[in-house]
Amino acid sequence: MLRVKGILWAALSSSTFGLAPLFTLLLLGVGYSSFEVLTYRWGVASLCLGAYGLLAGCDFRLGRRELGTVFLLSLFRAATSLGLVIAYQNIASGVASTIHFMYPLVVAVVMMCFFRERGSVWTFAAIGMSIVGAVLLSLGNVDFSHGDTTLGIVSATVSVVAYGGYIVGVRRSRAVEIDSTVLTCCVMAFGALFFIAGGLLTGGVRLETDPHTWLYILGVAIPATAVSNMALVQAIKSIGPTLTSIFGAMEPLTAVVIGVWVFAEPFTAKGAAGILLIVAAVSVVVLRSRKG
Repeated sequence: MLRVKGILWAALSSSTFGLAPLFTLLLLGVGYSSFEVLTYRWGVASLCLGAYGLLAGCDFRLGRRELGTVFLLSLFRAATSLGLVIAYQNIASGVASTIHFMYPLVVAVVMMCFFRERGSVWTFAAIGMSIVGAVLLSLGNVDFSHGDTTLGIVSATVSVVAYGGYIVGVRRSRAVEIDSTVLTCCVMAFGALFFIAGGLLTGGVRLETDPHTWLYILGVAIPATAVSNMALVQAIKSIGPTLTSIFGAMEPLTAVVIGVWVFAEPFTAKGAAGILLIVAAVSVVVLRSRKG
């Protein structure tokens, strides 16, 4: 039952996180800088989770070592978000997503090399299928943009390594003993402070008063950040970083559905093939988890 719950948490995390590009691009479209987008995203999300945690009776007191662990994890998580936003500004969103979804390989390699996790044939097959599926989805729905291609590729690559490090860190550090709501809230609060500092050093952070823009902010902060990150932590604690990373391939699926539905983007044969591969990869994981 714990594995089933973990799989559900992982699916919820990846699907809601798939909303992030939508609201991020909308905010960039109204003139926000990368740091402004992320300041509002992480700031509002941490406040919402903090309020929820207090109402739920969570204990936010952390020891010195726990606080140090959370701080380090927040660096990995903040680097992930900043890398992706910069990538969206410089290369096609599909290409950025393709590069980012190589992170299951990072997780698998780190777990096997440093933590002696055994990699089964089924796990490698599922990882391979999910990555190929994500690639096909991206190639089938590419929307080219103008920018610094090298910077975009490097930024997306940074997001891969940082996100993989965060996933492994949550499972293999003191963070596993911290309540999921408390951990996620603190990670995002530290991240918000990083982005505020970055914004102040690069032109400031505007005080938003437009109600329409606040809808974009709430969209990127609550479902695409607060919900997705809390579900991610729950999933990692339940089924481990490797299986959780496989379900990350559901994020581009969500992005494609939104693109077709909201922006009337074409749905190609490559996109359909990508969806089939992702569904197959998820099915393999579910079936193997039941047998395990």
